[in-house]
Amino acid sequence: MGIHKIDVTRGIQWVEVPEANLRVLCGCPADAVKHLIKRGLILPQEVKGVACETGPNAILLSDVSLQNAEFANLAEFPVLQMLYKQGMLLPGHPNNTGKKPLLIGSADQVESQLRYIYRGNYGLVSREEIMEAGVPEAQAEQMMRLKLKFAFGRIKPTSEFVDTRIVGETAVEIVPGVQLRRLKPNVFEFSHAGEAVTVDLNLAAGLNYECAYPLGYRRFDSEYFSVIHSGEGDGWDINRPTMSSIITYQGSLYLIDAGPHLVNILSALGIGIDQVDGIFHTHAHDDHFAGLTALMRAGRRIRYFATPLVRASAAKKLGALLGIEDEQFGDFFEVKDLAFDTWNDVEGLEVMPIFSPHPVETNILVFRALWGEGYKSYAHFADIVALDVLRGMVTSQADQPGIDQAGFERTRAAYLAAYDLKKIDIGGGLIHGEAKDFKEDKSARILLAHRASELTPEEREIGSSASFGTVDVLVEGVADGLRRQAFAYLDANLPGVALHDLRMLVNLPISEINPGAIFIKDGEMPQEILLLLSGQVEKIRTSDKMLGSLSVGSLIGDDAILDKRPFQHTYRASSFVRLLRIPIGLYAAVIRRNGLLIRLLRMSAMRSFLNTTSLFSEGLPVAVLGRIIDGATERHFAAGEFISGKDVTLINIIRSGRVERVLGTKVLDVLGPRDFFGEEEAVLNMHDLFRLRALEETTTVQIHGDLFRNVPILRWKILESYQQRAARMVHSNEQADGLFVWNESYGVNVAQFDAHHKRLIAIANTIAQQVQMGCDGAALSGALEALVDYTGYHFAAEEKLMRLYGYEEAESHAKKHGQLMTQVSEYRERVLGGAVPDQAGFMKFMEDWIVRHVLDEDRKYSAFLNDKGLY
Repeated sequence: MGIHKIDVTRGIQWVEVPEANLRVLCGCPADAVKHLIKRGLILPQEVKGVACETGPNAILLSDVSLQNAEFANLAEFPVLQMLYKQGMLLPGHPNNTGKKPLLIGSADQVESQLRYIYRGNYGLVSREEIMEAGVPEAQAEQMMRLKLKFAFGRIKPTSEFVDTRIVGETAVEIVPGVQLRRLKPNVFEFSHAGEAVTVDLNLAAGLNYECAYPLGYRRFDSEYFSVIHSGEGDGWDINRPTMSSIITYQGSLYLIDAGPHLVNILSALGIGIDQVDGIFHTHAHDDHFAGLTALMRAGRRIRYFATPLVRASAAKKLGALLGIEDEQFGDFFEVKDLAFDTWNDVEGLEVMPIFSPHPVETNILVFRALWGEGYKSYAHFADIVALDVLRGMVTSQADQPGIDQAGFERTRAAYLAAYDLKKIDIGGGLIHGEAKDFKEDKSARILLAHRASELTPEEREIGSSASFGTVDVLVEGVADGLRRQAFAYLDANLPGVALHDLRMLVNLPISEINPGAIFIKDGEMPQEILLLLSGQVEKIRTSDKMLGSLSVGSLIGDDAILDKRPFQHTYRASSFVRLLRIPIGLYAAVIRRNGLLIRLLRMSAMRSFLNTTSLFSEGLPVAVLGRIIDGATERHFAAGEFISGKDVTLINIIRSGRVERVLGTKVLDVLGPRDFFGEEEAVLNMHDLFRLRALEETTTVQIHGDLFRNVPILRWKILESYQQRAARMVHSNEQADGLFVWNESYGVNVAQFDAHHKRLIAIANTIAQQVQMGCDGAALSGALEALVDYTGYHFAAEEKLMRLYGYEEAESHAKKHGQLMTQVSEYRERVLGGAVPDQAGFMKFMEDWIVRHVLDEDRKYSAFLNDKGLY
């Protein structure tokens, strides 16, 4: 055959056309390179006497950035493998023939990956961005000099070293003789010389991308102050997770960094996502960043600890991947900024971030806890640079890229300070540390990490290594933290229960379940109530295609007992699990004598329904779910009734009936029981472009969007659903007639503002559709108000950036913004005053008002901001 396809692993395929010198990695979730290595598709080789690797030279991207709550497109490491390990970018390398890595996919996903790779390479790209993170101007200048040294003198747009091919709705030639076409969203056909293969990048519901390395299972025991070693490898290590640690302190759990497959890592250690109290973040390279999605699937905003520099870098990279604004980082995390070079108190655990020279903003971290005659300390040094490399960057010329001698000495002193335990990046090369620099280090115990290869004899003299899941105990714990947690969980599940009853329940036996064990089967009658104290539990009912998980603190069996019915799911331990066992009779007696039966019956009925939906299948903290249930109401719609107004400003979950979603005159989809709608306005703050109509008598559960705002897993699922629906619209040609369609010629090559312009067009399309369908004045008024509000937000963002970078025409541009705001406000007042606009008239107004401004005025700042490194 002239064209070959290999199924590499779930969500990743390989297509090769030897005659065309084309090797395509199809799908690039986290650790795609490691899967290729394990399948023998990346191998060491020698070309003209130069050692290098084989591998792909093109990447086919998923049509959606998220699949089953995981990043579907993470091209940073595959591109790095092509550029450096294959040698496509290295000066004088025999594989440097001028050919660049090729990114293939939809326009949105290709552009997203270009921006994400750009931020992955450089982090913050200008003195102005660094100053926005709170750094004084002189220090920002020094940081930019160092950054430019790592960047070989210039910040380069990704397009200089990566080629792209956009796959629209017709076949495209990706290289001479090879055609690619999209058959449907995320399904593609490659053809060459009369042969064809099909690639399907869709993940089935309930499935996740596979972990590249086996982890086994460990029992997790919380000590007073300890370090669990959750990763010692690097981004290329096929046998171990990337460098990371987990700190336990006074019963709290803190992650240091979030590498790929964080869910698998935590599961292997018997830790549930909702047991994590916070993450300390060193920097935003993928091997320390890609696992953030796991934390964004928690039932509450997990605390994010980093310096403002690191946070800004991570927020911009995450924004590029998800198409969200930088400030929306705070929708998913509770941001806790740390100050450089000082001890920051985190509920008794002290942490000092120290600046570390690296291509992206990086802080190494030192932790200490007061104990005995002083402190016990742990230093986590990821990522650092070898002192010989840093010494070579020293320059006395203040206008040249590099670092001054004083900066070098500060860094060297910070690296070599002694601590009780120190974990060090010794990855080598231009941007990682070397073990030899720590030969004279006086730390009590040194661990060497961030390496794929084995330690050399010389390195083994300097430091130790740590196997996955091993623990360094700095201060032993003597208190029973598990029963303390059980008390808090029971109090949340049974609000108002007398203190003596809670103490009685907490005194019941705790048992452990082994990983992989089924401990309850669908259809069994409950014999006891189980309280999940630690670990991860799957909840399965394949007859309804339901696969979910439980949050720690969940009661198992209470619904079945209250409703006097058998279990309706199978429960399986996916890690070591600890459960508090409560006899049925004792549980019933506590409920009766505390007067909780009526409330718990109502909660049980609503929870039983919500748990059958995809939106709530992951399990939420008890207190969070309780607030949502308390705020939920039911709404009935007659057959044929249009759903609008206040009803679409709430999350609606269909309990019975069917609802059609219409775009223009075309039915986009039909929603049935357990599906949801209304998320655009309720949670995403977008005006809904669709019309909704009940096809039959329909009942929905309505929930106010405010109850979702601090629940990352719900926001995440809503965002994923919205992106998949948008992709389906775009790639199924389901655009409504007579509406604005984004044209790439409108682009200003600044991603933030292109996204704003697309949003303005989407709002305009909502108004045009409402005008066309003769919607009521209240709905039209709301849409026009949204247009005015978002226009003001967009103009303010443009003007802020122009002022920040000293754009010469900023003042005149702002005046034009003022004129445009007046025009749209007057238009809104005319409509509210009774003027009846027609669709053609409104579309003409929009074209004159915003499109002309974008083409005539915004294009002027495009080149200026690009020159400043903003794309």
